[in-house]
Amino acid sequence: MTSHSVVHLSAAGVSLLLDVGGARLPAVLHWGASLGDIDERDAEALATGAVEPVVPNAIDVPVRLSVLPEPWTGWMGKPGLEGHRSGAGWSPHFVASGGALDGAPITGSFVASGPGIVTVDAHDPDAGLDVALSIELAPSGVVRLGAEVVNVGAGDYDVSALQLALPVPPTAREVLDFAGRWGKERIPQRRPLVVGIEEREGRRGRTGADAATLLTLGVPGFGFGSGEVWGVHVGFSGNHRHYAERLSSGVQVIGGGELLLPGEIRLAPGEGYRMPPLYAVYGDGLDDQARRLHTLLRARPHHPGRPRPVTLNVWEAVYFDHDMPRLLDLAERAAGVGVERFVLDDGWFRGRRDDTAGLGDWFVDETVWTGGLRPLADRVRALGMEFGLWFEPEMVNPDSDLAREQPEWILSTGERLPVLARNQLVLDLAHPDAYAYLLERLSAVVSDSDVAYVKWDHNRDLVDAGTGRRRVAGVHRQTLAAYRLMDDLRARFPGLEIESCSSGGSRVDLGILEHTDRVWVSDCIDPLERQDMNRWTMQLLPPELLGSHIASGESHTTGRRHTLSFRAATALTAHLGVEWDLARATTEELAELGEWIAFHKAHRELFHTGDMVRVDTSDPTLRLSGTVSADRERALFVLATVGRSEVSPRGRFVFRGLDESRRYAVVPVHPGGRPRGFTPAPWFGAETADGYAGVELSGRALMTAGLHTPAMFPESAVVFQVTAV
Repeated sequence: MTSHSVVHLSAAGVSLLLDVGGARLPAVLHWGASLGDIDERDAEALATGAVEPVVPNAIDVPVRLSVLPEPWTGWMGKPGLEGHRSGAGWSPHFVASGGALDGAPITGSFVASGPGIVTVDAHDPDAGLDVALSIELAPSGVVRLGAEVVNVGAGDYDVSALQLALPVPPTAREVLDFAGRWGKERIPQRRPLVVGIEEREGRRGRTGADAATLLTLGVPGFGFGSGEVWGVHVGFSGNHRHYAERLSSGVQVIGGGELLLPGEIRLAPGEGYRMPPLYAVYGDGLDDQARRLHTLLRARPHHPGRPRPVTLNVWEAVYFDHDMPRLLDLAERAAGVGVERFVLDDGWFRGRRDDTAGLGDWFVDETVWTGGLRPLADRVRALGMEFGLWFEPEMVNPDSDLAREQPEWILSTGERLPVLARNQLVLDLAHPDAYAYLLERLSAVVSDSDVAYVKWDHNRDLVDAGTGRRRVAGVHRQTLAAYRLMDDLRARFPGLEIESCSSGGSRVDLGILEHTDRVWVSDCIDPLERQDMNRWTMQLLPPELLGSHIASGESHTTGRRHTLSFRAATALTAHLGVEWDLARATTEELAELGEWIAFHKAHRELFHTGDMVRVDTSDPTLRLSGTVSADRERALFVLATVGRSEVSPRGRFVFRGLDESRRYAVVPVHPGGRPRGFTPAPWFGAETADGYAGVELSGRALMTAGLHTPAMFPESAVVFQVTAV
């Protein structure tokens, strides 16, 4: 390999230019918008153009920043590898032994490719470490980075951190990430990037309702439709770290990795540690960034391919009050409105009459279910629905037979038990006997009732999560064991689907999505709250992976009351479900619910394969979002109001994502009837049985001039079908 080998990877309008030459670790020369067709001379010029000048009172050679930042180079920011061997080997100097592109050695000074994977191996004989780096540009334009460090020296090596970073241009000076709490997840927060570090750490032992989710840097004022953005996401469900850093030199990076607790990774000779993947996503606007992630996920071999079944979960209908006649009645009503999956939630196992007891005792409670779950499951299937069941395998109540019989299976530190949360402690899944017990009990219940779907809950943070005889920090091992348990269960029952539910939306990440089929966005299904929670969760995940249910008339988490049309329109485009005691619904409500479900089924192929569009509006009380088919033949948009504006009427809105050269018919539709407090705009035309006649315009006009907003009550919505003519 020559002293300068530049690799140009390009896909989907994104270029990744890498310097993998010489004995140095790979460095990113450009990551962002496509560079087009460049040649060797261009690559050499770009490599030279990326070198910073030497300035007064700095080191005497330019700092070359690799994806694994190394302090020995003079880099003064966060290092990529933090660790030591009894105090030594803490600042490794890796020497690369060669690079490869898609497995073939890189030769010459320049190579261009489409999507591909660059790998580089390096060694530090003094520190006794090997490192293997991988940098992949996927066909979607998403960059996926990985690193593994191996101890090849004598004695143990303690790894404190292994994280990767990518440079971003100085024009990106605004940070967007997310915060949240139980019942209100994925709250966007924006702020300027200043000199220093913007670091978000997750120490909950799970992703967390307050997780950064996707940490993005962008040009100031970026929105859904425009403005360059660069973001990172750590694909891991345990402790994690995302950060953006601006140095006094003006250099800016974003990066991340797993957050390791003291002593979690102590490598014996020959052992290695592989960090979770770091996903890096560029876009011109937040929608462009999100669509790249959606395309990446939809291309996975195991991505859900069949239509997402409309789901009824009985939790907010019955809670712990399990009664066979009542549940059979719910099943009948659910089938009658078009539900395709019936899920029995918490309360079916021994001693589980409230949330203080029973977790861990995964046996059907014979005092409630005298004939077991099979009669209910069989009736659900006879009605044409799948049968689903709730579990919380990683937790245990102190008031349970399991906790009394196997106290050594509880994650703890020293002789003390962790503080309780939700009346729960955490089972040590890294304990072989605990793992075997859980796999056997889950398998038995799934087999006995022919369960097709598992709602996998995880209702507390990990505190004092010590594992093994020495009770060392165990979040890392616990997370990997949870993944393995899910995989082993699915291997035993091919076709079994699993939902990640963790106090609602506290385990939403690309790590858990390798082992599950959807996430529960939040325990709060108040549509006013879900308008924004769904909207922002889609920054990471496509809508078909988001559990989005039609709530009961009065929200169980906020006490607010909303019309059925607003509840249904809010849930419409994601993985639709119902969380409502249908026995309390009127005949008219059941009929309207059935119409919304039928409308969803008629359009879910569009919702779950098309391009998501979120429109920037000048009025903060409006939410306009939609889905456009790949061929731009059809689209469906939902316009919702989330408050009272300071002006009335609100003015025009525009669509995005259409073909400007085509003409489209825009038809307002009202599944279930016209919403309350709604006054159509004149362009709606004559009212019809299903909605209105609408208007016909060019895509250019719809995306530029737009149409006037109808008069609407706060917390209401209207649906627009857009079809090429």
